[in-house]
Amino acid sequence: MEIPPLLRKSAWFAAALLPGLCTAASLEWPQFRGPAGDGVSSAAQIPVEWSASNGVAWSVEVPGKGWSSPVLSKGRIYLTSAVEGASSEVTLNALCLDAESGKLLWNTEVFRPDPGEVKAMHRKNTAASPTPIVEDGKVYVHFGHMGTAALDLDGRVRWSQTSLKYKPVHGTGGSPALTGGLLVFSADGSADPFVAALDAQTGAVRWQTPRNTTAKKNFSFCTPQVINLKTGPQIILPGSGFVGAYRPSDGAEIWRVNYGEGYSVVPRPVYSHGMLFLSSGFDSASLLAIRPEGAEGDATAGNIAWTLKKGAPHTPSVIIVEDLLFCVSDAGIASCVDVQSGEVRWSERLAGNFSSSPVAAEGRIYFQNEAGVAFVVKASSTYELLATNDLGEKTLASPAVADGTLFIRGEGHLFKISSSK
Repeated sequence: MEIPPLLRKSAWFAAALLPGLCTAASLEWPQFRGPAGDGVSSAAQIPVEWSASNGVAWSVEVPGKGWSSPVLSKGRIYLTSAVEGASSEVTLNALCLDAESGKLLWNTEVFRPDPGEVKAMHRKNTAASPTPIVEDGKVYVHFGHMGTAALDLDGRVRWSQTSLKYKPVHGTGGSPALTGGLLVFSADGSADPFVAALDAQTGAVRWQTPRNTTAKKNFSFCTPQVINLKTGPQIILPGSGFVGAYRPSDGAEIWRVNYGEGYSVVPRPVYSHGMLFLSSGFDSASLLAIRPEGAEGDATAGNIAWTLKKGAPHTPSVIIVEDLLFCVSDAGIASCVDVQSGEVRWSERLAGNFSSSPVAAEGRIYFQNEAGVAFVVKASSTYELLATNDLGEKTLASPAVADGTLFIRGEGHLFKISSSK
């Protein structure tokens, strides 16, 4: 059921003006793009201006390399990292830090893959790019073709799964999603791509569904989004050539919308106003608005509400505030689009290239480029740049948001940006 615009606006202002009413929710950022997987936070007093020397509560060195985004739960931050040892051997680790102090609480080796599995990747990628999920006393970590695992909150591995093998292109990138006791993720490699679901309690494979794509290039890196319709929940997962909706109970494909030869799809879909908003990927991206309610089989002809090519992102996910969609292309063109019509309200060039997905809080959009410069823009139908903040360190990860705080992962450090500094 859609929330009327007036109530959506009231809820937004309540979150901003009465933070005590939403403290629990605003201190949690448990998965890629936050509680609902859409980048929107109910947190209050989020910093607007900072730099490498101002507004940084702490910065700590993170062992190894990784572009997994930080997640936050109950005062702890969780990350993954690929740590190189002697003779080029790499371990895939899960890390936990105290959110207040930045102290490393534990660093657990989860996998020690064959070096050959680690090497083949894009220059912008790492062996630890998928973002963890923390829920119900477990931390779920995913390393694509190299394995998936669950740890308890003390850093002990409770189960690990390495039986699902596929040949990746450019490494791995898509994060998993949780739904109904299942951990779901894409396995879109160079050939025979599929979607898989593991039992969240045991790690056992519950189902595996072929993609059956006709696209020439099979590989993609998308994170699933779970939506709830009148007919029940659906797992939405774009891949090469099409976006598919899958039934959680058995993985059966419910419907698909084709978008030609689009491949290497990265942005996580967003569901709002009864529509799905997603990108068709490389080489020529289109932003699609799709109506999923009632869709069955091939829904390409009748379920696309609108498409937008100019300024469509290849990598960053979109974000929606009230009736406006905000996005930034990889080349730095930020746009504001009417959700219902697809009409572009404004389009402005931001400096640099972009990979991380934006976040929204208190009526502001935070766009962060690959050089570590964040552009804070008013979430409005007219363009207003509020601040430009240079952290001075490369970053491709997406921020985590909590009351008074942003957590930003750089190439070598994790930063806590605080409004109290």
